[in-house]
Amino acid sequence: MELVTKEDLQAFRTLMLNDIKTLLAEHRIGQFKSEMQGYRTKDVHKILGCCVNKLVSLRTARKIRWKKVGGTIYYNEEDVRKLVEEGFK
Repeated sequence: MELVTKEDLQAFRTLMLNDIKTLLAEHRIGQFKSEMQGYRTKDVHKILGCCVNKLVSLRTARKIRWKKVGGTIYYNEEDVRKLVEEGFK
């Protein structure tokens, strides 16, 4: 039979905390990468051939999903493709 000492518990605690910190850091990086996926405003307005005001209308009408990261708006790639396929003008 083995006894668990305070030192053993302290070592286990340190390992667990380090593992949790690593997992949280990986999650934050993955979250940031997923937020960055998409087209920027200038790219979408070139792809669709429309003005920036029309993009605002599409956002308001919820025809295109978007996220604002910092001061930059990113549009959902899938929604942009769908609009192109539908022949948006």
